[in-house]
Amino acid sequence: MNWQNYPYHFEGLEKHLERILQKKAELDQLRPIPSYAVKSIKESLMLEWTYNSNSIEGNTLTLHETKMVIEEGFTIKGKSLREHFEAINHQEAIEFVVSLISDKQNLNKTDIMRVHYLVLQKIEKDFAGMFRTSGVRISGANFTPPNAFKVDELVTELIDWVNSSDMNIIIKAAIFHHRFVWIHPFFDGNGRTVRLIFNLLLMREGFPPAIILKNDRKKYYDALNLANNGDYSKILLLVLQALERSLDIYLGSLNNTYDNYRPISNIVEEERLPYGQEYVSLLARKGKIDAFKEGRNWLTTKEAVLDYIEKRERKRKLN
Repeated sequence: MNWQNYPYHFEGLEKHLERILQKKAELDQLRPIPSYAVKSIKESLMLEWTYNSNSIEGNTLTLHETKMVIEEGFTIKGKSLREHFEAINHQEAIEFVVSLISDKQNLNKTDIMRVHYLVLQKIEKDFAGMFRTSGVRISGANFTPPNAFKVDELVTELIDWVNSSDMNIIIKAAIFHHRFVWIHPFFDGNGRTVRLIFNLLLMREGFPPAIILKNDRKKYYDALNLANNGDYSKILLLVLQALERSLDIYLGSLNNTYDNYRPISNIVEEERLPYGQEYVSLLARKGKIDAFKEGRNWLTTKEAVLDYIEKRERKRKLN
């Protein structure tokens, strides 16, 4: 497949992408950041990464229980041994991915296989770090993964594309994410592995991890299904939203502005804005304003909404 000329569609996301790149530039200006200043942020995001990625795959450990298992070695009553091992495995896989960030080598198959091995090491040892050898079907998906005999060739082709393409790294990572899922190279652990590897691509370029949230599970799977038909707008939107959330956490903490982000319902009510909560929430979901999700709530700032209003009014006058 000619990856460079594939019909990718991202209409309407240019300004969101531009905003993300601007925030990344702001974060870069703060570097070098003292390790003590970001230690708690990193630890929190890594824990959330493990919790959300495993939850998407059906793990029922809560965020607090995940923390207890990983940091304290506790056994949670009523939770399966597999769920405990999934948390431990994923945390070890994150540590390995983090160790690769400073290594500016190209993406390679060895590292991918190692990540997959770590994801499944205490769960499915017979399949850990090995490509599937037969066909699979994915429940709820609108496609059938390619023949097992083509997996090695397709993964190699995808890696070559990643390493040679000069496409914007965020777009490239989003496309890689989908294409890896489409190839479905492993019997199990594909989702967790790709969410680790696509973040390796982003973090090597100085971005924080883009954490797909458990609460966005249905949107995530729907976005991947849309991408099977060439429409990458939804998967890119999810990646942009996940990146913006992490960037806002870093910038808000380092600049002491994190408290400016409040639930949309509070801002609309307290500031007497001309837009209602439903409309501002829609703007947030579409990436039209600076906003991010915490649990099921969207958070934004008064300034972000006012900036959108000002730009809209200016555009109306020009027309």
